[in-house]
Amino acid sequence: MINYLIDHSKFSSYTPALMANTKSAIKRIRRISKQTLVNKARKSRYKNALKKMNLLIEDKKKSEALKFLPKLNSELMKIAKTGIIKKQNASRNVSRVSKKIAAI
Repeated sequence: MINYLIDHSKFSSYTPALMANTKSAIKRIRRISKQTLVNKARKSRYKNALKKMNLLIEDKKKSEALKFLPKLNSELMKIAKTGIIKKQNASRNVSRVSKKIAAI
């Protein structure tokens, strides 16, 4: 019996240990790791857009916030379309931001 020692510092929660037995499973691991990087990049773009909008709202820059709102909405819907976040989540964020802008 072989014991596999896994260095948990090298593997994130998304990366499985390389113990695939079949050729297709090995390819799948490669594909998943590439897709994880893409998803993380997309998610960070969406989070940065939300942070930028919240900064505009905190600084009470209503005109700039109104100009940025369609871009934020577009970004959120792109992320929702790819399944990184749910459509309801994107809609809820846009709704909350719109309320905050109206309250300025």
